[in-house]
Amino acid sequence: MANDGGKILMIDDDEDVLLAAKMLLKKYDHHVIIEKNPNKIPFLLNNDTYDVILLDMNFSKDTTSGKEGFQWLAQIKEKDPSAVVIMITAFGDVEMAVRALKDGATDFILKPWQNEKLIATISTAIKLKKSYNEVDKLKKAKALLEEQISQPFRDIIGKSKVMEEVFQLIDKVAKTDANIIILGENGTGKELVARAVHQRSLRHENSFVSVDMGAITETLFESELFGHKKGSFTDAHEDRPGRFELAHNGTLFLDEIGNLSLGLQSKLLSALQSRKVARVGSNQAKEVDIRLICATNMPITQMVAEGKFRQDLLYRVNTVEIHIPPLCERVEDIPLLATHFLNYYSRKYHKQIETISDAAMMKLKKYAWPGNVRELQHAIERAVIMADSLSLQESDFLFNRRHSDEGPVSDTLKLDEVEKAAVVKAIQLHSGNISKAAQELGLTRASLYRRMEKYGI
Repeated sequence: MANDGGKILMIDDDEDVLLAAKMLLKKYDHHVIIEKNPNKIPFLLNNDTYDVILLDMNFSKDTTSGKEGFQWLAQIKEKDPSAVVIMITAFGDVEMAVRALKDGATDFILKPWQNEKLIATISTAIKLKKSYNEVDKLKKAKALLEEQISQPFRDIIGKSKVMEEVFQLIDKVAKTDANIIILGENGTGKELVARAVHQRSLRHENSFVSVDMGAITETLFESELFGHKKGSFTDAHEDRPGRFELAHNGTLFLDEIGNLSLGLQSKLLSALQSRKVARVGSNQAKEVDIRLICATNMPITQMVAEGKFRQDLLYRVNTVEIHIPPLCERVEDIPLLATHFLNYYSRKYHKQIETISDAAMMKLKKYAWPGNVRELQHAIERAVIMADSLSLQESDFLFNRRHSDEGPVSDTLKLDEVEKAAVVKAIQLHSGNISKAAQELGLTRASLYRRMEKYGI
């Protein structure tokens, strides 16, 4: 018989039975944890996971009815609905077996058992547990994939020389497992580049998991990245895998990594070095195999020099750097991008707009685009919504004159001041509505609040 090598928890008040079972199961490469006291079940479940749980039905209070066994079965299934539990007792009958199965038990065996029967039952149960795990993983991966597929503009568009250089670098590094850091301003398409690397990699058939590090609070960092056990904190209503687990055998993309505090950087570095993660509320570390891609719009090297970013973490994440140019440095790509967005939003809003007038296109090419491709996307969407003709006109676009050749030239090229001006303009444009302002800027609400705090807005 093939060895299953499962992890088994056995609870029985008879120490001789526990030791006999452990000796037998070890011969088949099973890892067996034994426990006499059923009151320790919650602790055991909270600190580890098991392929199979062997649960005695009768303990000291009542030796024949199975009442305690049914109570503990209910608690186990409440804690972990996918738990595979085999009930064991010396006082079994058909009625008790049927009730055990109805209450969620996987199987029912009698003491004294036949060794071959016990081994066969456990082997089947382990296979069942593995199928549960696989189905759960597939469901989560499917939900993640559907969410990602629903996002528009997943292809990188460009024919400029600077973008050709980016494409060449993507092709060079994609087939490797090298860690990559993508540098560029907000809205330049860093996540699109990360997806392009994944799609051309040897991991392309597995999950691409994206995490906006700028939107994760300090308190939820470990839960989001490493997962949590049910009951480990107030809102932990069920076991949940973290993004590291979901990205196993695939690609993990950590966006806005420069926003992490030094404390969170340390936790991230530890996980990357060990290639293991432990869910919140559990002491069991799981191995993870990921291809790591990070991105930031911040001056990461300067942050290292200032002590704001760990140098050892930077070394860990930036085997290869990919710099994404701002849209103002690839003006020849604007017509391609604008046409792409026009076609998309014309279909979305059921409009028959097919072209952009020459005057409007010239206006688009002269604008500085502080928000880069994301700002262009939103500008085209708004123009399509507001347009009354079959072609987008100059009047369909409203720009901040500070960033246009048609008005006074900005008296500063400092990125912080440009970003501050864009934030102020977006908030004014939407009459203080933070959600709409964040959407206009292509940011999350949390990211916008951080910038408002940064600039004293």
